[in-house]
Amino acid sequence: MGHRGLMAEKMRALQYTTVGKAPEIVELDRPTPGPGEVLLKITAAGVCHSDEFVMSLPEDVFTTMGWRTPMTLGHEGAGTVAELGQGVTEFSVGDSVAVYGPWGCGVCDYCVVGKEMLCPHAAAMGIQAPGLGAPGAMADYMIVDAARHLVPLGDLDPVASVSLTDAGLTPYHAIKRSLHKLTPGKVAVCIGAGGLGHMAIQILRAISPVTVVALDLSEQKRELAREVGAHHTFMSDASAVEKVRALTNGVGVAAVFDFVGNDITAGMAGQMVAPEAEISLVGVGGGSLAVGFGIGPWDVAVRSPYWGSRPELIEVFELARAGKISVEHEVFALSDGAKAYERLHEGTLRGRAVLVP
Repeated sequence: MGHRGLMAEKMRALQYTTVGKAPEIVELDRPTPGPGEVLLKITAAGVCHSDEFVMSLPEDVFTTMGWRTPMTLGHEGAGTVAELGQGVTEFSVGDSVAVYGPWGCGVCDYCVVGKEMLCPHAAAMGIQAPGLGAPGAMADYMIVDAARHLVPLGDLDPVASVSLTDAGLTPYHAIKRSLHKLTPGKVAVCIGAGGLGHMAIQILRAISPVTVVALDLSEQKRELAREVGAHHTFMSDASAVEKVRALTNGVGVAAVFDFVGNDITAGMAGQMVAPEAEISLVGVGGGSLAVGFGIGPWDVAVRSPYWGSRPELIEVFELARAGKISVEHEVFALSDGAKAYERLHEGTLRGRAVLVP
């Protein structure tokens, strides 16, 4: 820690500084890792719709969720190990790693099997995910609170791979929960072919034999869906349900993965499923779908998956390493972070945006 007593080294960070305003670049002191912590020199940070969702909240809701400004953004992060806190032996300086984003207590029955996204104690303990409370990856450097929240990247390109930590992991987790339904001859639907949807299509093609259908309002995104492996793409409008059901001789599909998640898309999902189907409402659109006696086909399950486990992230990286999945992405400089969020808001991004310091 040779910097102590000298001028603190500075770094840049993209922060959400004022509720309702665009994020901006600020200058901060470069942090020093405490015991058990790791300092990363960031190589890439992913831009996500859930950041935009957070930044769209009114101040009272924002604070009720436990967030405070200024908030350094970036819950998709990759970097090289710059400095190790006391007692960290799992990594060496210079290692290329990705950050596993959902941080939990580390010791409960969810966390010990790597499902930290489900930790029921994190909120009460004040533990927050990086970029969603804890300082995130949209900076020159970031602190990772524990070595268990790092996954080795090895030879994977960090810029091409960083979005796998959410845009890859989240759909992978959702799809894996329904894998037993995805048998030969069945049809699965992805609603939304953006950042998460275009990854879901590839994951379905890589790990299941199903026919994959993608629905989106944007012709550009439907085209991307076809490029990455969707067997059929339809306009996500009132006619979609009939078109999808026609592919199954009217029986309905085995699974729907809704990456929009509003009431309209959830309602569509409910109308296109077969008995015993599974519906995953992944998107943060605030929608819900009723289940109950006499509502929809028998034995349909609706779930709200969140992010994914550390072992699943390792599996996602293995799929990427094998060349079975890849993230369509556009690269922006860290200083152009606000512009990347504007493009995300306009819906003109092809796949994912990645910021590079």
